[in-house]
Amino acid sequence: MPPSASPTSRRRNTELMLAEDVPSLGKQGEIVSVRTGYARNYLLPQGLATVATAHNKMMVEKHRARLAELAKKRLAELRKLADQVGKYSVTIEANANEEGHLYGSIGAPEISKQLKSAGFAVEPDMVRLDGPLKELAIHARPTGWTVSDSARKWPCSGCSLFCPQ
Repeated sequence: MPPSASPTSRRRNTELMLAEDVPSLGKQGEIVSVRTGYARNYLLPQGLATVATAHNKMMVEKHRARLAELAKKRLAELRKLADQVGKYSVTIEANANEEGHLYGSIGAPEISKQLKSAGFAVEPDMVRLDGPLKELAIHARPTGWTVSDSARKWPCSGCSLFCPQ
């Protein structure tokens, strides 16, 4: 080996900007340093990353700002919806035995369906329950609505079950 070529000179890293989330590497928009073979043979051909140029970095920052603004608006809409739904009570009819156990259970899809019929735009994944409701006379009282920035879910409150006579 010539004195000018050291073993580390062949193992050069390439600086890339991730176009998508890559497990165990980073999230979209992050600048990562990877081996040239990994970049050349996997990340770049799959469209998972681009070369980290000044222009690309500037575009990513603009995109992040736009996403942050959209997330802020979405959070405000969700908080408004949570306030409206918090004042509403859901009653779901279900069949049960004499001991008060339901034949089946009531879950987030049923609660969401009732809220949609009342005019609220609530998807099943927005309703958070500790588990399916399996007994009559379970009353989840409003204990305060929370809208998480990351999960965008809130706990079910104001739900009651009713067994038809």
